Amino acid sequence: MFYYNSNQLSSSFEFGRELLQMISMERQYCQPIVFLCIGSDRATGDSLGPIIGYKLQQHRYSSITVYGTLEKPVHAKNLQDVLEEIYITFENPFIIAIDASLGKSSHIGYFTLAQGSLKPGAGVGKELPDVGNIFITGIVNLSGFLEHSLLQTTRLYTVMSLADHICTGIFYCLAKMEQQTADVIV
Repeated sequence: MFYYNSNQLSSSFEFGRELLQMISMERQYCQPIVFLCIGSDRATGDSLGPIIGYKLQQHRYSSITVYGTLEKPVHAKNLQDVLEEIYITFENPFIIAIDASLGKSSHIGYFTLAQGSLKPGAGVGKELPDVGNIFITGIVNLSGFLEHSLLQTTRLYTVMSLADHICTGIFYCLAKMEQQTADVIV
């Protein structure tokens, strides 16, 4: 797992380069890329996923599909249905799961990138299906005590800063992917 500090300007591009490398290593040729942005817009601390989904959808990259936005969030109550829809719509999708997380006080404002599946809801004791080939989390608040309350009282600035940095890295990665594809075609 890689940790990135959202207070460091270069972190977004380091994250984008590592994301590109992970996708290149893990994804099969022509495997459709799906960003699954998990969370609810009804709790500030849990809104990281839908905010990122909203921002990704605004750029309309033809090489990706986005599930989980401010308009249509993916959360505990509909996650299983959305996963079924993804697997019906796409053959062997490459899923990049994004969610808010809780962590140590020294890690608040950091975001992570790792290979493997995300365990959504684990920080608040929910049993949900593991998702993703790669996952991204943003550490929005402390873990260990009254997690549901902490998600309600998380600063919007922390969530927006994380969303901006994560999206910058994703946009960098997608631009590099499109550039590589164009180079192959030419």
